Order: sequence, then structure tokens, then C-alpha cells
Amino acid sequence: MARIAGCDRRPPAERVYTTAGNPARHVHDGHDSRGAGRGPPSGYTVTGKNVSVGDGSGTDVRRAARRPRSAYDAIARLYDPWSRSVTEDISFYVDEARRAGGPVVELGVGTGRIAVPLAEAGIPVIGVDDSSAMLEVCRERAVEAGVSDLVDLRRGDLREPPVGERVRLVACPFRAYLHLPDDAERRRALEAARELLAPDGRLVFDVFAPGREDIAETHGRWLEREPGIWERADWNTSNRTLTLQVRSDREETTMRLAWLSAPEWRRLLDATGFEVEALYGWFDRRPFSGGEDMVWIARTTAAESGPAVAVE
Repeated sequence: MARIAGCDRRPPAERVYTTAGNPARHVHDGHDSRGAGRGPPSGYTVTGKNVSVGDGSGTDVRRAARRPRSAYDAIARLYDPWSRSVTEDISFYVDEARRAGGPVVELGVGTGRIAVPLAEAGIPVIGVDDSSAMLEVCRERAVEAGVSDLVDLRRGDLREPPVGERVRLVACPFRAYLHLPDDAERRRALEAARELLAPDGRLVFDVFAPGREDIAETHGRWLEREPGIWERADWNTSNRTLTLQVRSDREETTMRLAWLSAPEWRRLLDATGFEVEALYGWFDRRPFSGGEDMVWIARTTAAESGPAVAVE
């Protein structure tokens, strides 16, 4: 489960939108509008020196390749150009990982936008994502950066991550929890994250709840987020869901996201054994004051965390 690059989450004064005609004219004739068929071949697994898909035991999880393809498989090679301007959270997550001391589990590791900087800082990362194609890009980035020995990639779902180790920090950056459609799935994911934590470990994640201005600026419009890369946000304020389409002249995909308010997230954290340590309104650690963006740091007590397992 990779992260949401669309719907620019920078403060309003920093946002830049370019509008133009529907980019559908750039899509090749006969291309599936859902982006299907753009992912890796059937039976594909990600492997590489010190970078592999596994279950924490050193064994590849072959059954993972038989899961339905992720919406991100279709845009794995487009993802980094699409999200190139999103850098404001990187130093925040690196600082949190240094504070924890590593290793770190990153849920929704995607192409390594956070994981590779963590590894470059000397912090071992176990990265989980349900997109094989995104994991392949992440593997390539780790090799290119010379940090492949610190990046352990595993294909899996953030509701059931294939991780047997216990760590002091689980991170879920870039609004990945917005892919969860309802409270039952959110509880599963939060409980799964809690089980990965050593006593007194922390879960750090960010999400958003859109404001009226954000919805009005983007609803139903094709916006050129980066040169040649278009996105369209269709907001449903009744059921609080967002249908996000992303297209270039060759790739396209559609994904559905769902948001909650800060009090609702707090109740879910309380119900799944977490204590909120901090809630920020942005990655510069400004206090949350009821705005759109939420950056959560939640701690689990020894009584609630999973049994400690040594991580070498």
C-alpha cells in the first residue's frame, strides 16, 4: 500500500495548480481506464542482494504474488516524478527514526521516498508494500544509493504485515492509512502495527481531512501536478471518500481514499491500545489547531505491545 502523492497537502500558500483540458486525449487507444495490465508479470517477486520480499524468516512469500494487483502497480514508474515536490516530511521521519534508534518498520514503503533517506542515515528499514512494482523501484533506488544492505523489502498488506520482528518505531507516512475504507479495517491496521512494537514503542503516521477550500479548488478538475502528469480528485463529502485518478500519456490508475476527523482517529488509537504522545498540524511540529493535516505520534505500553523479539 503505497502513499498518496496527489491532492497537494502543502499549506495553501505553497500550492501551485495548473489547469488544462482533460488529459484523456493523451492516453493510448485501447488502454484500460483502470490502469490494469501495467504491473509486473504474473508470479513476479522482488529479489535482489539484501533486498527481498519475505515474511521475516528469510523465505520469499510466493503467495503474495498471487494477490490482486495494487492500484499503484500501474504507476510505479510514474510515482517518483508525480511526487517529486513532496519532500517536507522526509526530515521529520528521519528524525523520528534516529530518536527510536532503528530498525524501523515502514508500512506503505512505496518506491522508498522515505526508506532510502532513512537508510542513508544509517537506519535499517523493513519496508512493507502491497505493490510488487513499487517495491521493485524501491529496490533499484536502494541499490543506486548504496544502501541495499539496510533495506529489507517485503510484499504485504499493512493490515497484516509480514514482519515477525519487534521494533521501537513503526512509520506509516504519506497518508497511507487513508486507503483503509472503514473503521474495522483501520482497527485491523492499527492493531497490526501495535503488534510490531517493542514495549514502549511508537507508531508515527500522517493523515488529512480536507477543508472546504481544498475541495472547491480540486473537485472534478484535471490538474497538471507535474509536467505531463495529471490528476483528478472527486470528493464525496457525504461518505467522506475521495476518488483519485492519475494519468500520464502512458500510465493511469484510480484509487479510493477515506478520511476521518482528529477526534475519530484519537478514538481509534485509544481503542487499539495506543496513547497519543503528540498531534501536530504539520511536519515542522506546529501544534494541531483543527486544520486539515494531522501528524500523529502514538505510544504503546508494555502491556499492549507484542512480545519483544531481538532484531539483529
